[in-house]
Amino acid sequence: MKILKRIPVLTVLLVGLMTSCSNDMDSSSPTVANSTYETTSLKSSSNQSTTDLTSSQTLEAVNLGVAGNFAILSKTGVTDVYKSAVTGDVGASPITGAAILLKCDEVTGTIFSVDAAGPACKITDATRLTTAVGDMQIAYTNAAGRVNPDFLNLGAGTIGGKTLTPGLYKWTSTLNIPTDITISGSPTDVWIFQVAGDLNMSSAVRVTLAGGAQAKNIFWQTSGAVTLGTTSHFEGNILSQTGINLKTGASINGRMLAQTAVTLQMNTVTIPQ
Repeated sequence: MKILKRIPVLTVLLVGLMTSCSNDMDSSSPTVANSTYETTSLKSSSNQSTTDLTSSQTLEAVNLGVAGNFAILSKTGVTDVYKSAVTGDVGASPITGAAILLKCDEVTGTIFSVDAAGPACKITDATRLTTAVGDMQIAYTNAAGRVNPDFLNLGAGTIGGKTLTPGLYKWTSTLNIPTDITISGSPTDVWIFQVAGDLNMSSAVRVTLAGGAQAKNIFWQTSGAVTLGTTSHFEGNILSQTGINLKTGASINGRMLAQTAVTLQMNTVTIPQ
């Protein structure tokens, strides 16, 4: 009988002990397991599912050196279908000034030549042009050499309709802009676009800046030729290893720095401030 009376007491004590152990384990679990493991897992999931075009690094602008003083700089000449309107300096080197076909009334700025040939209003300054072309090539190499792109082959090389946030972009082939795009960021943000092939922009397409983005902080480095379609509008500095061709009525708020020729056809070119 005494044993039977003690069983309920032992049962109560055993239940209490198990409850206490369970509570101790529950209270320690969030600290030991959940707070570390679950947070890491959630961050990883968030990164994988995000669709924002957000850069993971802070870019420095490409230093254009003396080349930055030019709206148009070419190594093999500037052709033109009258009348274009260029705001900013124009130069060509090492080719003779005779290869600069812009007329004086098309340029609000100075036309620089390496020799006595060229437009009547030209200034001959071979030293300045040699320095500018050298700086242009250094700037091209700098832009092309940036590593760890934030965005690789975005849109499979076709980016019409996209909004591009600050960062380093790289395409391993030709880049096409068939419809309008927006470049959005602050006045101090930087964009560098590395293009291994040509850059083609369709007729009547526009690049629009938003959020305070500045054309002077946008750099398009292209290994191939750049072609801006009829009445299109472009923003930023073009550093081309080959030619830059503007079709009839196209405009650019930026610089055209070409290691071969620049072709104009009744275009508007404005150096960014």
